[in-house]
Amino acid sequence: MFKVAKTQHILAVNDFDSAVKYFAEKLGFTLENTIGGWAFLRLDSFYLMVGDCRGEVPARETNNHSLFAYVNCEGIDELYSQYQERGVKFNQKIADKPWGLREFGVETPEGHRIMFGQAISA
Repeated sequence: MFKVAKTQHILAVNDFDSAVKYFAEKLGFTLENTIGGWAFLRLDSFYLMVGDCRGEVPARETNNHSLFAYVNCEGIDELYSQYQERGVKFNQKIADKPWGLREFGVETPEGHRIMFGQAISA
């Protein structure tokens, strides 16, 4: 029987050390390992691989393609507050949406974007 054990998003970054530091210090990811130009991070069950890819087109230049993940979560207001305190750049402030989710969006220094959303209780 098919089952997804976990998913990992893969990002190419130009400034590897700064990107890894941002994900850990600002966004609260845990750095699990680094090897051969790759960093393996996680935020609860959201897994991320960051690759040292100097010279690649920066994410901010890819416009809507810089949005790489939508994270369905619980405790969204707490996370939003933590991110505000850490000085995270938001590209969308927290708000209830007509499609039944409370959402906000963040952007990394290189322009990668992540959306966070929580189902609104009826």
